[in-house]
Amino acid sequence: MVYDAIIVRKAMLILDTKTVLQDGRILQRKIWQLPQPEPGRPFGWKYRLYCGINGRTIVRYDNETGKGDHRHVGAQEREFPYEFTSLARLLDDFARDVERLSGEIR
Repeated sequence: MVYDAIIVRKAMLILDTKTVLQDGRILQRKIWQLPQPEPGRPFGWKYRLYCGINGRTIVRYDNETGKGDHRHVGAQEREFPYEFTSLARLLDDFARDVERLSGEIR
């Protein structure tokens, strides 16, 4: 008898942090390495980066299925495209937006 082996590889969580800052802002960062690139995620990463306060979004970056890379800004969560180039750049851009946009709500 011959059996075909089916190997299912799952996304591997490589970053999972949650920080509550003294002023009440919540920072959450989750990044997964995909077993292979997907449509809308050609670099092979899935991510969700969030900063908010009192249930309101300050900024959120994600690349949910069907929407590709984008970011949400403000309590109305206006959506803007984001050009992903690398994880390092993503984290830097997120940190810059957290500082810039948090200053607008203080």
